[in-house]
Amino acid sequence: MENQTIILIVMSIYMVILLLWGIYQGRHVKTGSDFAIAGRKLPGWIAALSERATGESSWALLGLPGAAYATGLMEVWTALGCVIGIVVAWVFLAGRLRKEAEIYEADTFTDYIAKRHGEVGNWIRIVGSLTIVFFFFFYVGAQFIGGGKTLHNLFEINQDFAMLIIVILVIPYTIYGGFRSVTYTDVIQAIIMIITLIVAPIAGLMYLSDMPEGSIFAHSISEALSKSGESYATMTGGAVLKEDSMLFVALQDIFPNALNIVKGLGSGIIIAGAFSWFFGYLGGQPQLTMRFMAIKDEKNAKVARNIGVIWTIIAYTGALLVGWIGIAIFGPTGLEDQETVMPEVLTTVFHPVISGILITGVLAAIISTANSLLILSATELSENLIKVGRKNALDPKKSLNQSRMVTAVLSIVALLVAYFSPSDLVYAIVGYVWAGIGSTFSIVILLTLFWKRFHGIPALLTIIVGLGFTIYWIVSGNDAIVSSRLLTFIVAGLTAVISTFVIKKKQS
Repeated sequence: MENQTIILIVMSIYMVILLLWGIYQGRHVKTGSDFAIAGRKLPGWIAALSERATGESSWALLGLPGAAYATGLMEVWTALGCVIGIVVAWVFLAGRLRKEAEIYEADTFTDYIAKRHGEVGNWIRIVGSLTIVFFFFFYVGAQFIGGGKTLHNLFEINQDFAMLIIVILVIPYTIYGGFRSVTYTDVIQAIIMIITLIVAPIAGLMYLSDMPEGSIFAHSISEALSKSGESYATMTGGAVLKEDSMLFVALQDIFPNALNIVKGLGSGIIIAGAFSWFFGYLGGQPQLTMRFMAIKDEKNAKVARNIGVIWTIIAYTGALLVGWIGIAIFGPTGLEDQETVMPEVLTTVFHPVISGILITGVLAAIISTANSLLILSATELSENLIKVGRKNALDPKKSLNQSRMVTAVLSIVALLVAYFSPSDLVYAIVGYVWAGIGSTFSIVILLTLFWKRFHGIPALLTIIVGLGFTIYWIVSGNDAIVSSRLLTFIVAGLTAVISTFVIKKKQS
């Protein structure tokens, strides 16, 4: 109980500081553009840390360590896919997107795509914005549920009440300061996240070497992976295909008398599915791309690139190590929920005060994603649907108030969704996001930036086909055979290329 009280006190102090910092930054917001994209004047280091906190959050601190704990070295493929995708985005896309947003005076993700493809710009605004608002709407609800579960597990608070606490803590500064408040509070999350992912592996390795013989499962990562079995100790061992799996059955129908071919192809498809997270990072995640677009100038874009790349490499290395250290401490079957490996390692290795600070960072990272998704959904709805539909433009103050009002309404509805939707439904829809939005819009962004022949009608068709295919593929159950992240990218890419050659661009 004493440790629980310490963690609660530390967490309360942290959240109050975060709330006050977010409100303070909101004082600089004067117009709708400030609210939506911080006036495109973000310093590079702010943009980089905000993008990393938004992009990773609970994934880097809970999901990836949990997956590393469950599969061993196999999870390196997922990490490689993510890291390479993030590095490619920062090196090749961030600077271009910043420049394009400045040239076209774009305030939102779909606003940029619509202005670049003016012949069907209004349709792109409608389809793109409605799609993002719909999917991210449930995504926000899922973050509320995740944060509520975390508070419930830590302090045995009623989950419904815990979700309300989270909303009360994080929504006021989001409504008041919009994108600026969210990005500046993200900086605090990113710093605590990277400290956690540096300190935890170092302390964990020291803990393993200091523990007496027989008190833990293993005294090193290599020993832990070796003792856990071949599937943990090799980068391909975890991809062994189970004979009762849908993929095995499907491949066996194609190659009925070639078991080795079936197993080889199956392992390759599983590895490709793990690596396929790469495709979602190529400009297709609006909440990340907006950080690129908001950077102040070219000099700051280079600073942001360097920070983003370094942060990513360190964070993913640390997350994998924490998962493997968890195997060494608890054994491969020692935890009932694999995604608790990070907090379990922290509370085992550190003093309650230190673990309290770091666990607070885990919770803050989870709910910071909700802020980013919420402000993105609100600005897409406000800027691209409501304001564009008006015959007369609003003055800056009325525009700002409208954006705040839309954010408040979406916050309430997202909370209601979290209360009344089954968790399985919410998280199933979240699962669509990376494929349906990430892989689809990555194709649109890449071809918009690098292929002059690509134009509006193919862009619109790509969005519609990519989203439709993702929903079909997941609902039909085929995602269990081949990842929709990979196939949506391929289908969207083929749609974009073929329609560009077949459909000629209208001459203005």
